[in-house]
Amino acid sequence: MRIALAQFLPSSGSIDSNLSLIAEFAGESAKLGAQLLCLPELCTTGFAWSQLDRLLIHSQSSQDKISNLAQQNEIAIVGSFIARNSSGKPTNSFIYYESDGSVLVQYNKIHLFRQMGEDQHLEAGAAVLTAQGLDAHIGCSICYDLRFPELFRKCALAGAELQILPAAFPHPRLSHWRALLQARAMENQNFIIATNQCGTAGAEHSAQGTHYCGHSMVVHPSGEILFEAGEESELGIVDLDLGDIQRVREAMHCLRDLRADLY
Repeated sequence: MRIALAQFLPSSGSIDSNLSLIAEFAGESAKLGAQLLCLPELCTTGFAWSQLDRLLIHSQSSQDKISNLAQQNEIAIVGSFIARNSSGKPTNSFIYYESDGSVLVQYNKIHLFRQMGEDQHLEAGAAVLTAQGLDAHIGCSICYDLRFPELFRKCALAGAELQILPAAFPHPRLSHWRALLQARAMENQNFIIATNQCGTAGAEHSAQGTHYCGHSMVVHPSGEILFEAGEESELGIVDLDLGDIQRVREAMHCLRDLRADLY
């Protein structure tokens, strides 16, 4: 299975310019034979809380355009987006579009990041989700979820082969990012695909702005880093052998030895 990771800094509140960039990434990914394009957190809007009302008005139309890009390029696309839940409340949502443009799954972020004001503006999700795609079983997660291993374990026990994580993880926590991604892969013996923002966002959240660390990453079920980006915008292409999951588990099947009766 060939996947693409598009690492970039979304322009805050500029839906059209972000969609244009995503269209370029989708076209290039398809030309390179990727079956799945992974985008970072809030890839069409950034964290533009002061513009949230306007962004929500356009959220469905921007999602429709991502759906069209998936269909036009015959590639699945996944990222996180400003959206609404079934009650109409604003959410930070992981949405996976199949290559025919249909939505496979929408997961609403459970762990909202207080330091970025998410809890002030968005409704937290209430369910851990996985979904069977055309090519693999997908586990859903977004950024801050990375610090809560219980979510990843639940996805793995539900059959997730690819745990996908759109993110906006900042400096100075690059060492946390790398260690946590490797730990989640090794603990659950599945692939971790984490696409991060990079570069410096504006000063909406702090006087100094926010410096996203990039280093989008694909981690093997053994914990080996198969791909790690730098700190600039780039498109990474990685080939995965899903059979490696079973091979790793045959060598040391940690999930089989869980003591659910004790913890």
